[in-house]
Amino acid sequence: MEHLPVEVIGNILSRLGGARDVVIASATCQKWREACRKHLHTLSFNSHDWPVYHDLTTSRLEILITQTIFQTTGLQGLSILMDDVDEFSASAVIAWLMYTRETLRRLFYNVRTTPNVNILDICGRQKLEVLELSHNSITGVEPNFQRFPCLKSLSLSYVSISALDLSLLLSACPKIEILELINPEIAMSDAQVTIELSSPTLKSVYVEAISLDKFILEADSIECLHLKDCALELFELIGKRTLKHFKIDDVSVIHLDIGETIENLEVVDVSNFTIIWPKFYQLISKSSKLRRLRLWDVVFDDEDGIVDLETIALCFPHLSHLSLSYDLRDGVLHYSLQGSSNLVNVVVLELGWTVINDLFSHWVEGLLKRCPHLRKLIIHGVVSEAKSQEECQMLANFTSSIVQLMRKYINMCMKFYEHRRAYLGV
Repeated sequence: MEHLPVEVIGNILSRLGGARDVVIASATCQKWREACRKHLHTLSFNSHDWPVYHDLTTSRLEILITQTIFQTTGLQGLSILMDDVDEFSASAVIAWLMYTRETLRRLFYNVRTTPNVNILDICGRQKLEVLELSHNSITGVEPNFQRFPCLKSLSLSYVSISALDLSLLLSACPKIEILELINPEIAMSDAQVTIELSSPTLKSVYVEAISLDKFILEADSIECLHLKDCALELFELIGKRTLKHFKIDDVSVIHLDIGETIENLEVVDVSNFTIIWPKFYQLISKSSKLRRLRLWDVVFDDEDGIVDLETIALCFPHLSHLSLSYDLRDGVLHYSLQGSSNLVNVVVLELGWTVINDLFSHWVEGLLKRCPHLRKLIIHGVVSEAKSQEECQMLANFTSSIVQLMRKYINMCMKFYEHRRAYLGV
């Protein structure tokens, strides 16, 4: 170990991450202390890493962080995540950021201060590439192009910001590729809450726990879009046919328009969502390159709504992974299995139920016949802890049917996952 260059030791210490571990390791000898001082490039203060953080007074914690940061030079990654810790003084936080900002590439910041610290003013026009900001407020963003000339990834969690400031902030990042918005508090300027964002470089957008009237996103290079736990009247994506991954989970939206961006879609993942099948199919029908389709715990708005396998087989010839979970009804099951076209490229089939019935085993058998090259079948079932006699009988029938299918498809891998539904007795 004594022959290791100090640069290598600095890399080792940087991989430890946690500030406490770095300080302990750097006390090994003078050479390690020198590596920590001159070649440490990543440092993390996380209240979950060391319980003692919660036992220290705020002033003592500020001194500890200040001493540790000021013993380093050239930090490229700084993480200060202090959940459930009282507010820090703004002067201490400003000192940390001013000391490191010229070399900083990655900043993960979740610190409450009095008064609020303007991160944008301190870290703007520097080399920052990744910024994750939580539990803060952003106000008065200036319409200044290239304020963050190197920023590629921006994540805002539980941040208070107006729709205008958010739009201006995005415009100030000419190289941004990744945007995450998690439960933001959008300041309202009028009765209707509308967000309009535009970026020619954005490739991945993740939006969670947001409630708006209108969300309009213009992104010419977008490849991945994920909406989760959102309530929207209108969501519109304006792009140039670059979208490859589209995922929505537990989203309520009246008008969903992803327009002409869907021709190169490869993955569509929809869960906990109400579908009007004809409209939804029309939305993705031009996605001839689709390889993965997941419709999980979906509800059909139309009583006769059902996933039409014939249409899927004809429109998505490259489909290799198919995942389906929705309530089966006797009247429409036969319709869903009609046709003769096979899903010739499907190698993984994932099926699930929330309420077991005797139709499920017939559905599984019908789907297997339409997937001649299937390699793996995965079944998820929700089972009540307190089963009725009828449910026990249906499970027994299902087990018998599956055993017969396993004997028939001996070269196929089958996996079963049981999910328990708690019984709430009165």
